[in-house]
Amino acid sequence: MRVMVLVKATVDSEKGFVPSPESMVAMEAMGRFNDELRAAGILRDAGGLKPSSYGKRIAFDGASRTVIDGPFAATSELVAGYWIWEVKDMAEAVAWVKRCPNPMPGPSEIEIRPFYERADWQPDSGKA
Repeated sequence: MRVMVLVKATVDSEKGFVPSPESMVAMEAMGRFNDELRAAGILRDAGGLKPSSYGKRIAFDGASRTVIDGPFAATSELVAGYWIWEVKDMAEAVAWVKRCPNPMPGPSEIEIRPFYERADWQPDSGKA
């Protein structure tokens, strides 16, 4: 089962990365966690995202396309980073996230979302 593990943005992450002794300690802890994921064969990809002020959104309405410049409101709904993992089930993904160092200096959230797999698109074949 492939899952995307989303690190939700915070007011601090939207300010951008600022090197400090504390942030370097946090980065080292996250690096060790990523090493554990690699060693377990779970990690497929990972990355941190720049603040939404660097981003763009494209709004679709029929044939119309409108480009919206960041920054974007509702910081708690934004994504600051991600992993793509291959796990046996959602319980394994939750167990790994519980081991993760806090990705932000203060309160934060991580969301786990499964990818659609080929089997999800197959006709139901009559199963009840």
